[in-house]
Amino acid sequence: MPLGARFFGRYEHSLDAKGRVILPAKLRVHFAQQGYLTPHLEGCLALWTVEEFENEVESRLVEAGGDPASRNAVRDWSSAVFDAEIDRQGRMPVPSHLRSYADLEQEVLIVGMINRVELWSPRAWAEKDVVAAAGAGTTPPVPR
Repeated sequence: MPLGARFFGRYEHSLDAKGRVILPAKLRVHFAQQGYLTPHLEGCLALWTVEEFENEVESRLVEAGGDPASRNAVRDWSSAVFDAEIDRQGRMPVPSHLRSYADLEQEVLIVGMINRVELWSPRAWAEKDVVAAAGAGTTPPVPR
């Protein structure tokens, strides 16, 4: 089975006045002018290629077959999905409901997470390291 696009690295960008963020050229080549932006784990947003989004949808459909709480979680997720078109300048709009979910105000960390791209507020990114370290009984990693 051939592998899909793979994403790595961390990039610091800002939202413009219209709530758009510029995707790094290295990452955006895999989106052919389109991607799917969704709420994701630990309060970040996930940007999926069409292929990986279909895989995520299949996983969510299995989850929706469970109890009512699982179905409601899938409903919430699917109602928040944004079909993101990336313009010629590499800008992607981030709708207000997703900016609120991820607490994105101005600065945005764009992180390659192997099969998706994640968008994080710098504060949430720092907090995830503190929470993980507390659970593991270690010190947080040194910021790069």
